[in-house]
Amino acid sequence: MGHHGAGVLHVEGDIHTMQEEEARTQDAQAPLLDERAQRRARRQELIAAGINPYPIKSHVDAHAKDIEEKYAGLAAGEDTTDVVTVAGRIRALRNQGKIAFIVLEDVTGQIQLFCRVNTLGESWPLVGELDLGDIVEATGAVVRTKRGQLSVAPTKLTLLSKSLRPLPEKFHGLTDREVRYRQRYVDLIMNPEVREVFRRRSAIISLIRRYMEADGYLEVETPVMHSILGGANAKPFVTHFNALDRDFYLRIATELPLKRLIVGGMERVFEIGRQFRNEGMDLTHNPEFTSMEAYCAYSDLEGMKELTQGLFKTIAREILGCEEGKEVITYQGQKIDMSGTWKSIPLAEVASSVVGEHIDMDTPVEHLHEILDAHSIEWQKDWGAGKLLFEIYDELGEATLVNPTFVCDYPEEVSPLSKRKDEDKRLTDRFELVICGHEYANAFSELNDPVDQAGRFAEQVAAKDFGDDEAMGYDYDYVRALEYGMPPAGGIGYGIDRMIMLFCDQPAIRDVLLFPQMKPETITKEDIASQLPDKTDNAAASVDALARNAEDGATADRKADEAAHAEAQEKAEEAPAEESAEEPEGLSEAAKAAIAADMSGTLTAGITRDEAHDLLKRYNDDTFHIEHGETLEGLMRHFAEQYDPENVDFWGIVGLLHDLDWEKFPSVTNHTVKTAELLAEAGATPQLAHAIMTHNADNNDELPQPELKMERVLFATDELSGLIQAAAKMRPSGSVTDMPLKSLKKKFKDKRFAAGCDRAAMERGAELNGEDMNACMESVLEAMKAIAPVGDIYAKPAEDTEA
Repeated sequence: MGHHGAGVLHVEGDIHTMQEEEARTQDAQAPLLDERAQRRARRQELIAAGINPYPIKSHVDAHAKDIEEKYAGLAAGEDTTDVVTVAGRIRALRNQGKIAFIVLEDVTGQIQLFCRVNTLGESWPLVGELDLGDIVEATGAVVRTKRGQLSVAPTKLTLLSKSLRPLPEKFHGLTDREVRYRQRYVDLIMNPEVREVFRRRSAIISLIRRYMEADGYLEVETPVMHSILGGANAKPFVTHFNALDRDFYLRIATELPLKRLIVGGMERVFEIGRQFRNEGMDLTHNPEFTSMEAYCAYSDLEGMKELTQGLFKTIAREILGCEEGKEVITYQGQKIDMSGTWKSIPLAEVASSVVGEHIDMDTPVEHLHEILDAHSIEWQKDWGAGKLLFEIYDELGEATLVNPTFVCDYPEEVSPLSKRKDEDKRLTDRFELVICGHEYANAFSELNDPVDQAGRFAEQVAAKDFGDDEAMGYDYDYVRALEYGMPPAGGIGYGIDRMIMLFCDQPAIRDVLLFPQMKPETITKEDIASQLPDKTDNAAASVDALARNAEDGATADRKADEAAHAEAQEKAEEAPAEESAEEPEGLSEAAKAAIAADMSGTLTAGITRDEAHDLLKRYNDDTFHIEHGETLEGLMRHFAEQYDPENVDFWGIVGLLHDLDWEKFPSVTNHTVKTAELLAEAGATPQLAHAIMTHNADNNDELPQPELKMERVLFATDELSGLIQAAAKMRPSGSVTDMPLKSLKKKFKDKRFAAGCDRAAMERGAELNGEDMNACMESVLEAMKAIAPVGDIYAKPAEDTEA
């Protein structure tokens, strides 16, 4: 990982370290200067001397690997008259007066430059101006030094690009994962094994294309923007098409356009492309990902199985070097045998194997409930046998499958858009390919009955009306296409990124994406100022404006559009708008004092915890409201131990009283405003009211925004803790303590579950804390477990769960 022994060729003499480089360029009596400033100064010196540190042209006719192979037999101390021109990044250098050794790295490897003052001539002074990371071009003869190092002895040296930032310290390289993902360019420089992963990724995708084309498939391209959501159940990204003045979805699947082509007579089609799903990020999911979907007329699931086995085995042979018939690979230490014919196992059979008894669609739901309870898997009363059976497989069975397995016969209840099997209408003609407990492909015998399809679209729209924002829309044009007749067809979708993970032996999806989605980086004005020139040729924005632009990004454009739209609407309205049913009341002196409170330094509540609890009970009769306050007290204390240990008691009282006024004075807009008055009467400080007010700032512009870390924690935990408690209530134990994160994610995605819990507020809370939603759910769930039994309000006695 950036170690010179693995990543940098040995040079003759000691490698020039970053510390030596600093010592070389500064006066021993002068204070230590920032290295970036030193490099910028050297850049300016070169320009002043008439040397362009970023010339337009360069010429390369040889690469390091080619030279190594061609001159492998060259003896130590032997020179040639063969002149080559190489270019690359300086990875090590050693200046010994009239001789200098430079290690140059290009795309193929590394080569040493053996620089001598008598052969370099006019280029020699440039050697003293070079830094690690600079990109240079060198022309000279190929030689092997007396110490046996193959080298180029340049007669001409040209600086192609001056590096203004030092590379990470050479012996440690770039190991911080977040920095690696965010600054992939540095990751690629420092870690050759990362470059190999992405070289292999490119080779795999190229091979997939060749394989599909050889099998008679035609590669096509379909629109990225869709006016109707379809092809999968997922939350979409939305963008605005200005020319049509209409919102469009970024596609979540390519299925429906591709099947239109099957209708049109293009019998075998495939598309490799980006999909966009507005969901969380984890080890195997990224909101922007690559998939391949393929459709074959007059085929079915068996055809898709043959396609899949052939494709995966070909990749194992051609990319990993496996022998035919011995396609065995290793993924994260687990041996995977891809040879032979892969198993096809009904979902019910996998579920049966993990629970130790035969279960299927005919098993009484009461018994399936007992099995789920025995394994602490939650279920809902309206679930039928198919959904219950799937939960057993999904929670327990899938992880047990290591070698490639086609899991088939999915219940119709969990495959609403699939074609039902002729022999059992409760099951669908579908399979998922599972390897090492993960899904790699999803295949169907495609539904081609237009009346059936229209009915299922109608059911999806009904689900959307009930709050399922992942449900599909009604695609009239697609049904119209089916009405012209679509032949029987097999269809399959592959997660390309997961395939790359498998064949490159990488643990996380971010390791196979060059630029994975990351939360926005915090960039300061000082960061921006350090990059700017002293002056520009034309008018330029201020540092403040650039900082705002860097911080807001696309959000700034959206806000500007919204503001312009609002202004236009306001001008267009001739009559005054009706007064809102709920206008903010005039702020009391107590509320004004709370808003203006100084939140820096030590924070004091002005009342004790017992006094705060008495106050909570005085204004709240509903037991749930009191328990909710106690839950937030526990969570705020828990997180304060981590983020603000000097003010744990203060933040505990903030959590306890955050909804003090809600029961007696219910008002979305004025929520927490009355709290400020009640707290002032009780002798509490304005600081306490200020902190509480921040969690309703989205509903009242006069309230202070959550700026302190713990204020943002309050915003994030308020709604989310309620969802966690609602989800716990559904579990056999009724407790949060045995709730897996996977279960909470499902409840969050199902908008019909606990519909009163504001998902938008939860997402806003995650955003305020610089987290994606999955990470936020994980941290709050772990906190809920840590503070239990506080907040574990639905936990059943042990004897109830055992019974």
